[in-house]
Amino acid sequence: MVAIVAAFAVVPLLGGIGLRESLMLGAVYMILALNLNLMIGYTGYVNFGSIVFFGLGGMVGIYTITNWGWPLWAAMAGAAVVVAVLALLLGLGILRLRGAYFALATIGVVEATKAFVANFGLFGGSTGMYINFTAYQPLGGPRQALWVLYFVAVGLLAASLLASYLIKRSRFGLGLFAIREDEDAAMVLGVKAPLYKAIIYSASSILPAMAGVVYFFKNGVIQPDQAFDLTLSIEAIVMMMLGGQATVFGAALGGFAYEQFRGYLLTASAFSSFHLVIAGALLLAIVLFAPGGLVGWLHERWPATRRIFE
Repeated sequence: MVAIVAAFAVVPLLGGIGLRESLMLGAVYMILALNLNLMIGYTGYVNFGSIVFFGLGGMVGIYTITNWGWPLWAAMAGAAVVVAVLALLLGLGILRLRGAYFALATIGVVEATKAFVANFGLFGGSTGMYINFTAYQPLGGPRQALWVLYFVAVGLLAASLLASYLIKRSRFGLGLFAIREDEDAAMVLGVKAPLYKAIIYSASSILPAMAGVVYFFKNGVIQPDQAFDLTLSIEAIVMMMLGGQATVFGAALGGFAYEQFRGYLLTASAFSSFHLVIAGALLLAIVLFAPGGLVGWLHERWPATRRIFE
């Protein structure tokens, strides 16, 4: 974990602006994959609606910055609290569903949230919200703000790695794995499954919400179609499966590898219109031939790597 964060902190200083922008997007994707892994990998609940946390966090954060004049750190904290509370309340309801019913419900949450925000005048409706350049002055102006936002994103990536590791190694994490393997048996043995699921659903929303504030503040604009893009939720599942679900390093590796792969497809004229088709084929290939992802394959070939890559 230290090596990953150190590389993200040092490499852009040597490689320039282009590399920084690529790594910024990679860090955001890794944050999404790591926190989605808490639900799918640890708990066994397939969540197609993880992008809701990212989008709502961005909406709340950008609103407080542009309308109330909050500094970036306060906007991130406010977005995290609001989204975590909403996720907890939502989780107590939809997490009563299991399997395909829960997965379908999360898709409905994405579309319902997008429709609500698009018709909610407080967040700018369908046109969204735009940031005035004066909002970047507290960070040293637009040019300096890009570097500040990059290192904030790296900090959120470090927090995601650490949280994933600590949860996995905790008694609470053991309860989540028990729910994944057999929820009814886990409840018989004393695991408070409804509470555990609601807590992890809420916890998995905090860092993506903060990342949403950073990402859209950097872009200078946030619109419902971008903030609640179901495609990105599906891609987050591909990232997590590519690296290896239920592993900390695997989710991070999958997020970074997919971002690089996606960037290549989008810039290659022969594949730019088919990158989602290729992503779907990649997910199918992983499920059929390497369900443990890259890290799972590595552990099978060289078991000693289990002590290195959690």
